[in-house]
Amino acid sequence: MPDGPLTLVERLVEQRVGLRLKDAREIEGKLLGSDEHLNLVLDDATEKAAEASRHLGRVVVRGSNVVALYAPGGLRPKSR
Repeated sequence: MPDGPLTLVERLVEQRVGLRLKDAREIEGKLLGSDEHLNLVLDDATEKAAEASRHLGRVVVRGSNVVALYAPGGLRPKSR
Protein backbone atom coordinates (compact mmCIF):
# COMPACT_ATOMS: atom_id res chain seq x y z
CA MET A 1 0.00 0.00 0.00
CA PRO A 2 1.43 3.43 -0.92
CA ASP A 3 2.37 5.88 1.79
CA GLY A 4 0.04 8.82 2.41
CA PRO A 5 1.13 12.45 2.65
CA LEU A 6 1.42 12.39 6.46
CA THR A 7 3.72 9.36 6.38
CA LEU A 8 5.93 10.94 3.73
CA VAL A 9 6.21 14.20 5.69
CA GLU A 10 7.06 12.28 8.89
CA ARG A 11 9.96 10.67 7.02
CA LEU A 12 11.34 14.16 6.32
CA VAL A 13 11.49 15.24 9.99
CA GLU A 14 14.97 16.47 11.01
CA GLN A 15 15.94 17.00 7.35
CA ARG A 16 16.28 20.23 5.36
CA VAL A 17 13.26 20.84 3.18
CA GLY A 18 11.96 23.53 0.88
CA LEU A 19 8.41 24.82 0.60
CA ARG A 20 6.75 26.68 -2.25
CA LEU A 21 3.83 28.79 -1.02
CA LYS A 22 0.68 30.01 -2.78
CA ASP A 23 2.07 33.54 -3.05
CA ALA A 24 5.20 32.28 -4.89
CA ARG A 25 7.51 32.67 -1.88
CA GLU A 26 9.87 29.83 -1.03
CA ILE A 27 10.94 28.87 2.47
CA GLU A 28 13.77 26.50 3.29
CA GLY A 29 14.65 25.10 6.70
CA LYS A 30 14.96 22.04 8.91
CA LEU A 31 11.60 20.30 9.36
CA LEU A 32 10.88 19.84 13.06
CA GLY A 33 7.37 18.46 12.81
CA SER A 34 3.87 18.54 11.37
CA ASP A 35 0.28 17.84 12.35
CA GLU A 36 -2.77 16.19 10.76
CA HIS A 37 -3.50 19.38 8.78
CA LEU A 38 0.04 19.37 7.38
CA ASN A 39 0.93 22.56 9.23
CA LEU A 40 4.74 22.50 9.29
CA VAL A 41 7.31 23.71 11.82
CA LEU A 42 10.68 24.69 10.33
CA ASP A 43 13.80 25.74 12.20
CA ASP A 44 16.57 27.96 10.84
CA ALA A 45 14.19 28.98 8.05
CA THR A 46 15.05 31.34 5.22
CA GLU A 47 12.45 33.04 3.02
CA LYS A 48 13.20 33.70 -0.64
CA ALA A 49 10.93 36.03 -2.60
CA ALA A 50 11.78 37.52 -5.97
CA GLU A 51 15.34 38.85 -5.53
CA ALA A 52 15.31 39.23 -1.73
CA SER A 53 16.15 36.72 0.96
CA ARG A 54 15.76 36.96 4.74
CA HIS A 55 16.40 34.76 7.76
CA LEU A 56 13.22 33.89 9.70
CA GLY A 57 14.43 31.49 12.39
CA ARG A 58 11.73 29.11 13.66
CA VAL A 59 8.39 29.35 11.84
CA VAL A 60 5.04 27.59 11.62
CA VAL A 61 3.63 27.40 8.10
CA ARG A 62 -0.07 26.73 7.65
CA GLY A 63 -0.51 23.60 5.54
CA SER A 64 -3.17 25.17 3.30
CA ASN A 65 -0.58 27.72 2.08
CA VAL A 66 1.89 25.07 0.90
CA VAL A 67 1.80 24.26 -2.82
CA ALA A 68 4.87 22.00 -2.89
CA LEU A 69 7.30 20.42 -0.45
CA TYR A 70 10.66 19.13 -1.61
CA ALA A 71 13.67 17.55 0.04
CA PRO A 72 16.98 18.53 -1.61
CA GLY A 73 18.71 15.64 0.19
CA GLY A 74 16.13 13.07 -0.87
CA LEU A 75 13.68 11.00 1.14
CA ARG A 76 15.00 8.99 4.09
CA PRO A 77 14.52 5.21 3.66
CA LYS A 78 11.60 3.65 5.53
CA SER A 79 12.36 2.34 9.00
CA ARG A 80 11.19 -1.21 9.56
